[in-house]
Amino acid sequence: MVKLVGIRKLGITLLILAFLTLLILKLNLSFLSGLSISSLPIHRLFVNGRFYVMESNLIDSPTRKVEERMEINILSDSARNVSVLVKARIVTPSIKSKAFTLRKTTAKPKIEERIVISPEASFKGDLYATDETYLHSECPNNIRKRVANISEYKKIFLETIPVLQWSKHATETEYKRLRKYNGVHGWNVIQYDDLKDALSYLNTSANTVMFDDWEMRPNKSSNCIRCAVIGNGGILNNSNMGEEIDKHDYVFRVNGAIVKGFEKDVGRRTSFYTFSTNTLMNSLSAYGGLGYTSLPKSEETRYLFLPDHDRDYYLVKAAITHSLITKGRDASKKPVKYFGINARAEKFKIYHPDFLRYIRNRFLWSGHLKPTNWNIYRSSTGAAMLLAAMHTCDQVSAYGFMTPDYDKYSDHYYDRTYHKVHFFANHNMKLEMKLWKKLHECGLIKLYTRP
Repeated sequence: MVKLVGIRKLGITLLILAFLTLLILKLNLSFLSGLSISSLPIHRLFVNGRFYVMESNLIDSPTRKVEERMEINILSDSARNVSVLVKARIVTPSIKSKAFTLRKTTAKPKIEERIVISPEASFKGDLYATDETYLHSECPNNIRKRVANISEYKKIFLETIPVLQWSKHATETEYKRLRKYNGVHGWNVIQYDDLKDALSYLNTSANTVMFDDWEMRPNKSSNCIRCAVIGNGGILNNSNMGEEIDKHDYVFRVNGAIVKGFEKDVGRRTSFYTFSTNTLMNSLSAYGGLGYTSLPKSEETRYLFLPDHDRDYYLVKAAITHSLITKGRDASKKPVKYFGINARAEKFKIYHPDFLRYIRNRFLWSGHLKPTNWNIYRSSTGAAMLLAAMHTCDQVSAYGFMTPDYDKYSDHYYDRTYHKVHFFANHNMKLEMKLWKKLHECGLIKLYTRP
């Protein structure tokens, strides 16, 4: 009797294994590498006999919550109407829960074709559109004039690099040029019709220039646009820099920029708030308990999107039209919850992928990166904000950015207890730190440091 029960259990086990094997064969899906929360690896898989490379984007959980989320986007070949999306959920620290969902089109690509992304050679893709908006400064000692006297930077600094994108950029010719670049560096992340639709709402003069209200501002102290760019580094805690920061013409902030309760150190004003949809959602979730419960909503505040995924384009359209998001992973969400009922088209701007690719190629080239990390590498959101300010403002002061003594300070100025600075494979924070130091020494920016 015992032997029969054992045989039955074995038979059931074999049936289950056979069923799972058939299921896997039917899906024709094979993961070739595992997930990791300590780094951002490139994962590979087969779908319908075709080899794909997918990149993963780890969303930091600064409050050290137990749960972290990883979003994985398979690179798509839209020319052949092939698109795959995988979403993974990871629970730390045990990493026992891994849930996957798969969506793909019905198109059947040729089996012998492969999509493989190789590390780019130095300065590949170093051709950009042009924009002369910031050439006509009346400031006698603006950054562009200073760059011309610094041999190390005058060769790489482009005065005509387009910092922003808007409705005029959504042409088939430009799409063909930029769709070869993924993530923030191009338009591979979004289909042409969706791109054209989203950018069509960025059609006012305010969407085309950073400082759309400069001419209307009363009591300007000079012809120089003076900008304070605020990172969230712990170096600002007990800095007493708030009053100095607020005296600038414009104040830039990024991601989970908590102001209330820290005005003495970081100031009160927010002229520009830089974020991607990923970092926005993550900041609201992760920093809520520390006081970051909503975006800044003052009259002077402008919203600067860093377009990392298609969801950024979907969100900007819905925010401008005061409607629900209709596509993507955020479908049915209400942007009015984030931007308020008074948000209008003039308050929204979006970085141009040429600019984001240009700062990676020319200012933050990370040649030591392993091939497996290259395709996820980009500047940090804070670095994009600071370099955008350097290309549009006349004078730039940077506060709260990493300095060589970073280990003396907590990760963020609003941390309640000390947390070591976190490093991630999709950014090179130490390279950025060296860049800020060099720009400061060259007199192109003024970097806040502590004695």
